[in-house]
Amino acid sequence: MSAMTSDARILDLRPESIREKLGSKSKTCLLNSHDIFRVLKDEQVIVMACNARIKHVVPGIMRAAEALDAVVGLELAKTEGGVEGGYTGQTPQIFFETVIGYAETANFSKPFFIHGDHTTVKDTTPEAFQSAEEQIKAEIKAGYTSIAIDASFNELEDNIGITSRLAALISPYGLGLEVEVGEVKSAGQEAELTTVEEATGFIDGLAENGVHPDLLAINNGSKHGNYLEGEEVSIDLERTRQIFDAIRPKGLCIAQHGITGTPLSIVGKFADYGIRKGNVGTEWQNVAHRFLPQDLFDLMKRWARENEKDIKFATREFKKEIDAIPQKNAGQIEQEAYQVACSFISAFRAENSASVVKKKLVG
Repeated sequence: MSAMTSDARILDLRPESIREKLGSKSKTCLLNSHDIFRVLKDEQVIVMACNARIKHVVPGIMRAAEALDAVVGLELAKTEGGVEGGYTGQTPQIFFETVIGYAETANFSKPFFIHGDHTTVKDTTPEAFQSAEEQIKAEIKAGYTSIAIDASFNELEDNIGITSRLAALISPYGLGLEVEVGEVKSAGQEAELTTVEEATGFIDGLAENGVHPDLLAINNGSKHGNYLEGEEVSIDLERTRQIFDAIRPKGLCIAQHGITGTPLSIVGKFADYGIRKGNVGTEWQNVAHRFLPQDLFDLMKRWARENEKDIKFATREFKKEIDAIPQKNAGQIEQEAYQVACSFISAFRAENSASVVKKKLVG
């Protein structure tokens, strides 16, 4: 089979709704993450999923994936890109159009997915559920091909019930599904590790309700955000392996959250422990911040100090200025993102994963 024929057949594997959105002439290979992880679950690779809070990192990530023949995901969590824009100012529709715009401009040819990360439900109130429901509907309408439901803040039975109800919104579309048990805390906070019993009880409970996820996110000791000065990275890979061994027969693999700040020497081991999706979020914010115009970055830091907020919340307040930075700065961000992405892709053993996916999906 020629490469041209293979590419044509891969394009036919895109969800029908995506083919309609992108048009018949588009070569953009946006795929369903369910298909991607179905064919990669037994491969010793990790797909890098990037929370692109600032858009200028996206072309660099795509360049790296193109150069290294890697599958990648672009994602935003509900807090980052909610129906009203979250703290980045990007609604699901804006994020989808931004990612696809860069892919089309760059003639990005590798398989990728767009993921709704951390659709959180922090309690059992109707308001919390409705907010998550609206988020999922907005992501599906925008064109996302993968969604994560995170009700890990709740007791196990409530987590099962909430996740099952929200998964019912996704199942008619057959999109990739990530679920979570064991809340992953922010840097500086402590939490108990997910146990094997919790993980299997959660997955079995979902199965009883007809829900069969692709990925399970757990608390194995990682943290969201930048680690605090002096705070050690402590990820229990043996616990991760035990959970993976328990859920593997059920068709799942592990999604690793909180990778920013983890040494690549540790990251390089993840694939051996059943981790197939690696979320890299704050790292891209750090990359963008390093090359923003100094006067703009100073304004953002001052706003954060005056409002006693993390600087990530300044992203929405200064989105117009960030989007319009000089081409020199945008180019520097792109180049740094390219180099960082290449390092992660190599550590994740994801080089040539795009060809593996294409070959397995084409048959």
